[in-house]
Amino acid sequence: MKDRVVLLGTKGGPALRPGGPWPTSSLLEIGGKTIIVDCGLGVTRALTDAGVALTELDLILVTHLHSDHVLELGPLLHTAWTAGLQTPVNVFGPAGTGHYWRQFLQSMDFDIEIRIGDEGRPDLRDLVSVEEFSEGPVLQHDNLTISALRVEHPPVTECYALRFDAGARSVVFSADTAYFPALAGFAKGADLLVHEAMLEEGVDRLVARTGNGARLKEHLLASHTVAADVGRIAAEAGIRHLVLHHLIPADDPEIGEVQWIDAVRATWTGKLTIGRDGLVVPFADQANTTS
Repeated sequence: MKDRVVLLGTKGGPALRPGGPWPTSSLLEIGGKTIIVDCGLGVTRALTDAGVALTELDLILVTHLHSDHVLELGPLLHTAWTAGLQTPVNVFGPAGTGHYWRQFLQSMDFDIEIRIGDEGRPDLRDLVSVEEFSEGPVLQHDNLTISALRVEHPPVTECYALRFDAGARSVVFSADTAYFPALAGFAKGADLLVHEAMLEEGVDRLVARTGNGARLKEHLLASHTVAADVGRIAAEAGIRHLVLHHLIPADDPEIGEVQWIDAVRATWTGKLTIGRDGLVVPFADQANTTS
């Protein structure tokens, strides 16, 4: 297995539109582990499209409990189980993740019970463990270390950037966050920084399409990072490769890669990739797939 990141879904927000990208989820293959970061709608199909057998899941991490990051956590695990999952999967998420999982299991109680009896499957409730984390160390196993930093995503208080270190490789996912200078220290020297990004020029058109007007605009501006500030974080952190993810807006016909690149280049001159669904992002010593 080559170490890589695959952007399974790159859209910020839960709404879907014809022909548009899917909400946020990522695949991280590092240190011999198959790891999912966030489980927005579409993650299960995107994983199979990326050539990953659902029975190979090792770890799932949820950055926060907004629906575009957690909606398909239960369905992903249940579908993996019906596909033949036999080995334990560990889920890590903020406070409330355990409640989500228990409620999902309750909602699927009939199906789970009948498949155990009728198809001889192991009990899904025994295969999945959920641990809730806060800021600091999340997991240390073999050569893999995972740590979390609480970021600013009001009104959500339990939202965490995640850092993965395995041998000489390191990857940081920003989660959803307003401009948060402390993230630069957390990401210091990382190979990859996968950071959310917003273009202010598209916000008015986005809220006009979505509804909620002034309230939604107020939330977006208070809770997300404009592209130029993403570049500032990358420059301060001294990372090797910046990847824009969770794009806001992600499906505006007047905004393409050129607009994203121009906005980030005001503050970041290093290696840059603009995310899109299904994009494979290798590490620097592997094949080059960048923008």
